[in-house]
Amino acid sequence: MNFIRKVFLLLYRIWFYILVIIPILLLFPLLLLSILKESWYPFFFKLARVWAKFILLGMGMYPKVTGDVHYKKDKSYMFVANHTSMIDIMLMLYVSKNPFVFVGKKELAKLPLFGFFYKRTCILVDRENPKSRREVFASAEAKLRQGLSVCIFPEGGVPDESIVLDTFKDGAFRLAIEHKIPIAPMTFHDNKKRFSYTFFSGGPGVLRVTLHPVIPTINMQQDQKRSLKEITRSIILNDLMT
Repeated sequence: MNFIRKVFLLLYRIWFYILVIIPILLLFPLLLLSILKESWYPFFFKLARVWAKFILLGMGMYPKVTGDVHYKKDKSYMFVANHTSMIDIMLMLYVSKNPFVFVGKKELAKLPLFGFFYKRTCILVDRENPKSRREVFASAEAKLRQGLSVCIFPEGGVPDESIVLDTFKDGAFRLAIEHKIPIAPMTFHDNKKRFSYTFFSGGPGVLRVTLHPVIPTINMQQDQKRSLKEITRSIILNDLMT
């Protein structure tokens, strides 16, 4: 039985990468067109949401979103969530209709085909390079001026699977306070169980998402970013522990 399960999980992982590539190939002309001008990014974002839904449903993963939160259509937010899996990207795209850009690690830009669009539409950061981290703020400011939102997973890299929720880094909260945009916290409950970085693990099922009330930053100063960070982390951690 263990052998059969490992064969299934091997095929399940291979199927994931096939699903990642198929819609990119099918939508390639439209995707390429959508990145030619910055003002066309909302169209690219719609295509990215189609891509995300295709992958999640193709993997037999069914998002279930709870929380009486309605994001305003023409407002920018700082979307944050716990980070445990590669499917965090797809689930965030599934959940939010507000066009946003990811702040993500530059290593993903090396992936075939996916990386081509990733490095042209996301804000890349080398977390080992202080200059790169500073450049993120200038790039994010430009995106916010376009009326977009930003998504950052404040744990940084995916933590050890034994860690329920790693410590949060300051970047998302510093940006939110500087640009007076509200924090929009989310909890991803099942991503680690459904598709962790342990190769022979996971499987189809429900992906529960909790949308928490937004946290305004309009009256905050930079010396409050630590408390904002801890409040946000506590909201997500408490939800994970219940």
